[in-house]
Amino acid sequence: MTSTEEKPTVVISEPDKEFIELIKQTGGPNIQSCYQCGTCSGSCPAGARTNYLVRGIIRKALMGLKEEVISAPELWYCTTCYTCTDRCPQDVKPTDVIKAIRNIAVQEGYMLTPHQKVAVKVLETGHAVPLDKESWQKLREKVGLEPIPPNASSHPEAIEEIMKMAKKSGFDKLVEDKEE
Repeated sequence: MTSTEEKPTVVISEPDKEFIELIKQTGGPNIQSCYQCGTCSGSCPAGARTNYLVRGIIRKALMGLKEEVISAPELWYCTTCYTCTDRCPQDVKPTDVIKAIRNIAVQEGYMLTPHQKVAVKVLETGHAVPLDKESWQKLREKVGLEPIPPNASSHPEAIEEIMKMAKKSGFDKLVEDKEE
C-alpha cells in the first residue's frame, strides 16, 4: 500500500558531523554498517502499532541531523525488545543505537515526561512502579506473601545506594522532577 501523502523534504543546513562519532562512543559502534534494508522497522512490534521507524531514526542520525533525532518523541517508542537487533543482517545492533541516542538526548535535556517520571520513581523508591504500601501489603498478606516484596522496597539501604550512584553519576540532575 502506498501513501498519497507527501512527506516533507529533509533540509540539511548544518549536519552535525560529530553526531555519528558520539553515537558510536555512547554505545552504537556499528551504526555506520546500516545500509537501510528496513529489516529493523519491518520486524519492530512498536512500529507495527505506532509511527515509530527504527530505520528512519538511524538514517537521520547517519545524515547528521542530531537535533531532529534527539528531539523526536518517536525515539522513546522503542521498548528495547531487541527484535531488530536479533534480525539485523549487518549487526548494526539497532536497539543499542537507539539506547545510545537516548543517552545523548537525555544529556541534551530531551526526555519524554513519562520516562522522566519513571526515572524519578526509581530514584525515590528503587522501582519504576512502586506498590501502594497499605493496600498491596494487605493483599500480599492475604495470599500468604510477605507484606513487602523482597526487593528495594524491603531494603531502604538499597534505595540509599541507588541515590548515591545517581548523585555520583549526575543522573539525579538529568531526571530531576521539574514539576516540584
